[in-house]
Amino acid sequence: METRERFSKAVFVVFLIFLVWSLLQFLAPLSIPSDSLKDLTGLSLISDNYEDIENIPIPFNFVYSAGDRLCHQKAERSFFINGNQMPFCARCTAIWAGIVIGLALMIFYKIKLDEKIVILIIIGIIPIGLDGIIQLAGFWESNNLIRLITGSITGFVVGIAIAIILNELNEIIEFRKKENN
Repeated sequence: METRERFSKAVFVVFLIFLVWSLLQFLAPLSIPSDSLKDLTGLSLISDNYEDIENIPIPFNFVYSAGDRLCHQKAERSFFINGNQMPFCARCTAIWAGIVIGLALMIFYKIKLDEKIVILIIIGIIPIGLDGIIQLAGFWESNNLIRLITGSITGFVVGIAIAIILNELNEIIEFRKKENN
């Protein structure tokens, strides 16, 4: 890892997008009256809480709608703010926050893509996979602290991976510009 010589606009823009998205997730439960959303438990890839979230103010209804479609939102696996369930479960919330932290780091540092980095990214994803598979197999019931930790680690390495990809794309673009001149 090396300190950046110059600021990466692409990484910064993507960081801002993920930061706003993550902040909206924490602000969404505050945008509605206390104790309005107690149980959004449902299935992923299905909008099964439309009636509960349709009257939430914009943009928070969009955040809850995304959570409704992308996450199981099991109440016992979610955090609550203002007495309201957050739009995503604890693990998903941690993944989003981890991506923000990984991208924030990469605003100031640059990592060159190589085999070691790929291995480290894979190692960073293993804990969430193990937790999910072991739980699915019925050997144990994970808790929100474990979900928070494994989700944060995964999100962090995903944020770094996103920044590495953006850096590599930027280098390709710069190389092609030089080649055409």
